[in-house]
Amino acid sequence: MKRDGRQPVNAIKYPLAVPLALMALVSVTQVGAEQPSDYSVAQLLEPCVEGDNDARWGAAAEAECEQYIKGFIDAYMLQSKKSTVCLPEQNQPDEVRWAFMRWAHQNFAMRSMPAGKGLRAVIETKFPCK
Repeated sequence: MKRDGRQPVNAIKYPLAVPLALMALVSVTQVGAEQPSDYSVAQLLEPCVEGDNDARWGAAAEAECEQYIKGFIDAYMLQSKKSTVCLPEQNQPDEVRWAFMRWAHQNFAMRSMPAGKGLRAVIETKFPCK
């Protein structure tokens, strides 16, 4: 508090707000961690394929696909205590994108499964350490 009795602009008016917000965030995060999103293999496959097929929108579609894959790989590698996956060091998102597209076409019946589960299957089967 300032000498004239006013509070600074950045002062927290409700001291319990921060702890309660953090508790809510933790509970939501824990609930969300149990259930994968409803973003499916088919939905991820669409921008992955369009990246090669569409002259105008292709670059944006490829970026959408590869950014999702890169984020998934980062999360997967951070969560793995001992990784049995050896991903390519060069051109990693594109290599995984091609492996994912091949896997999705070979496993047509699995297109409704969550994209994260499909990507996990791809990197664990297509990129094992030797």
